[in-house]
Amino acid sequence: MNTAAPRPVRAAGVLVGLQGLVGLAGVAAGLFDVAVHGSTGPALVGATAACLAGFAGILLVVGANLVRGRRGARTPAIVAQLLLLGVCWYAISPSSQPVYGILSGAFCVAVLVLLVCPPASRWAAGAHRHQP
Repeated sequence: MNTAAPRPVRAAGVLVGLQGLVGLAGVAAGLFDVAVHGSTGPALVGATAACLAGFAGILLVVGANLVRGRRGARTPAIVAQLLLLGVCWYAISPSSQPVYGILSGAFCVAVLVLLVCPPASRWAAGAHRHQP
């Protein structure tokens, strides 16, 4: 029996999908900037763009699956948020972009809270299956 995901999981799915959309927009904007300014070689740009677009695409798929109530999407979403928190830390300290890093980090923490709150944890564990 497939039950609907609780509201926090669906909200996290929307937010993860939004991260994917923003990531794809960032890749497109970055490629446009490189095309206009020509600051690096095409191989480096292509490899970076492919990697970032792939990660953004995965976020879109994971977000959609969370909204649809697929339990298997919760773990990849948690791992992605933990990876993105590392990027946020880098933005705060070494890159000297604290505003972007703090705002992005808060977003990631909010998604993590939604994914590990008690209703989401019970849903992921399949607690509803043992009820008559």
